[in-house]
Amino acid sequence: MGGKGITVAGTLICDNYYMVDTYPRQGHLTNIRGVQRGVGGTGNLIMDLAKLDGDLSLKVSAVIGTGSNGRFVLNTLKGLPNINIDNVTMEGSTSMTIAMEANDNKQRTFFYLPAASDIYDESYIDWDKVEADIFHLEYLLLLKKVDEEDPVYGTHGAKILHDAKKRGMKTSIDIVSEEDYERMRKVVRPALKYTDYCIINEVEAEGITGIRLTANETLLEQNVPRALEELKRLGVSEWAVIHSPQCGFGLDVRTREIKRVSSLKLPEGYIKSTTGAGDAFCSGVLYSAYKGLGWSMRYNWGPAVLHVPCQILADGQDFVRMRM
Repeated sequence: MGGKGITVAGTLICDNYYMVDTYPRQGHLTNIRGVQRGVGGTGNLIMDLAKLDGDLSLKVSAVIGTGSNGRFVLNTLKGLPNINIDNVTMEGSTSMTIAMEANDNKQRTFFYLPAASDIYDESYIDWDKVEADIFHLEYLLLLKKVDEEDPVYGTHGAKILHDAKKRGMKTSIDIVSEEDYERMRKVVRPALKYTDYCIINEVEAEGITGIRLTANETLLEQNVPRALEELKRLGVSEWAVIHSPQCGFGLDVRTREIKRVSSLKLPEGYIKSTTGAGDAFCSGVLYSAYKGLGWSMRYNWGPAVLHVPCQILADGQDFVRMRM
């Protein structure tokens, strides 16, 4: 693109991970085998992009707290020289997640404190400081004020995306999975009218489009093209991407070309954790868009250092594999 890089706006979270033997029944006890702290929310995507290409200009717009969690998040981002934090505001308390990951079944349970995520809105965006080629807003359904209704644009998030496009930026969104499909449609659909790149999983795509994509934890692949076309109809103007454990699908809206790529079968023990995998996938798609890689273009990358292993749509033939 124009060399201005990518801006990532939205929620910055301090993640606290507890590795436990099992998730206990209510009122019972389990052993904690390890504790870690990390940067979550947009932080996963930001750092994945920063490590993927050290020359890529990245800008951040977010609110974090003034306490130790906020300082930890800020200092972590400062550790990567191509991340610009001039539009990170320190105010109130940092959004925080407590994640319990059970060793017996590898399932995660989350407890979330919204805090700063509840106050972030366009008033915290300094458009001069975040000028970029792509403006990525993350996560819809997790930002209280961003998700609020707007009389003109439908939601405040849609207004932010509209204003980004008005300034000449391509726009991108990612969302969180939610069981309330009615709320999902109410919040996300208005934003799609101002979205160039939509990168979501199969559960989210089902909720937004109303097209059945899952049954008994299995992807109904035959319905995915219809869901991609529906995302196009709802407003996505460049790429609609749906990823799942089994495979990834991408629609180039301009050419109407749809590509399907199966997931890689990785060696036993290769995947250390699924935490942040969706963000790693999203980082690859955004980087491909920024570099001008189309569905049919082949581009060979060496190993990229990221937080988690992931696969991304790079050319419709192969996934680019990102590994530890």
